[in-house]
Amino acid sequence: MIFRNLPSTLNAFKIIAITHKNAPLELIGLLHLDEAHQHDYLTAVKLKMELNELMFLSTCNRVEFVIKAEREINALFLQELFSIINSRITTEQINSLIEAVVVYEHEDALTHLFEVSSSLDSLVVGEREIITQVRKSYEFCNLLGLTGDTIRLAIKQTIETAKQVYTDTDIAKNPVSIVSLAYRQLRCLGIKNNARIIFIGAGETNSNMAKYLKKHQYANFTVFNRSLVNAQKLANELKGQAYDLTQLSNFKDGFDVLISCTASGEPIVTQEIYKSLIGNDHSKKVVIDLALPADIDKQVVLQNDLFYIDIEALKKQADENLSKREQEIGACKVIIANKVEEFKTLYQERKIELAFGEIPKQIKYIKETALNEVFSKDMANMDAQSKEVLEKVLLYMEKKYNALAIKTAKKVFLEEGL
Repeated sequence: MIFRNLPSTLNAFKIIAITHKNAPLELIGLLHLDEAHQHDYLTAVKLKMELNELMFLSTCNRVEFVIKAEREINALFLQELFSIINSRITTEQINSLIEAVVVYEHEDALTHLFEVSSSLDSLVVGEREIITQVRKSYEFCNLLGLTGDTIRLAIKQTIETAKQVYTDTDIAKNPVSIVSLAYRQLRCLGIKNNARIIFIGAGETNSNMAKYLKKHQYANFTVFNRSLVNAQKLANELKGQAYDLTQLSNFKDGFDVLISCTASGEPIVTQEIYKSLIGNDHSKKVVIDLALPADIDKQVVLQNDLFYIDIEALKKQADENLSKREQEIGACKVIIANKVEEFKTLYQERKIELAFGEIPKQIKYIKETALNEVFSKDMANMDAQSKEVLEKVLLYMEKKYNALAIKTAKKVFLEEGL
């Protein structure tokens, strides 16, 4: 268990994080909760552990608890937390989780939240999906009544910070996904939307590639796969045709783009099969090989007129782009540091507003007491117009006093650091 702690006015604001940096994914998975179960389990956590506020963030490679609580976070606290989240968890698993936990407190917790949402802490630096996940997690926990004013302010500033990071730096401007890079190269070749597209393999990679193509109005698809059921599943999503992989050499409808990604240890598309697929069509084809080892035989690339996009070249480009993203981390951290300082002021102002929240009620009570009790006899001798004028004067003074009191308090507290 690692503690990251800095002195701060953000008392009781803490984050308990278990991420890909410190734990295997199967261990993190022990703490995942789907939305259907979050109400019961998270409500139990908040009540049993006496937390003021709670937000739960769960992604494919991290689980984080954003909390406001006076309690010390130690091994007993974590043991209780994990046992509530997963009643079937073993003592050995709890100990492994405690070893992997990083606890962030006060300002350091805020900095961590900003870095997570700005994708500096992501498995792939610069991937924007995390800010959406953070926002949705907050909205859901807020809907469940788990969050409060501190987490609300923190998330508001978090979203503003991430937006500024993505806008003012190049942290997300160079694609690092193999699929997105392959699609960009395909688009650069000017392939028309009526192009005949063959998929060999119906796994995650080809399915992701299919989503790009479908989104951009490509519509002529044929899917080959060892499992016909999986081929049909992908083909149905694309409104295309599905065939067993053994039928590849018998396919005579031609193609313009061939995209292959299977787990085969040997090339799927040999020179013989390729010649069979193109028949008498000698127009230049696009062949995208996303498999390791390659699905396309080397002779196909050497002996035919085609645009060849392979995973090795894509990986090299992805690594170069990731390096460019990582060069932006320094600029991102400057923005985040400034936003943390900005939040400290906002948070202090909010604390003052809450502390002085009773003043308007007390001023209103004093005014009404003066009119209806202390000076009631004098009021009875006044005509209606005079009473109306007096009411206006007192209301004006009430509003101005309330505003001045809060403004003065903010100035004293913020300038003198009280």
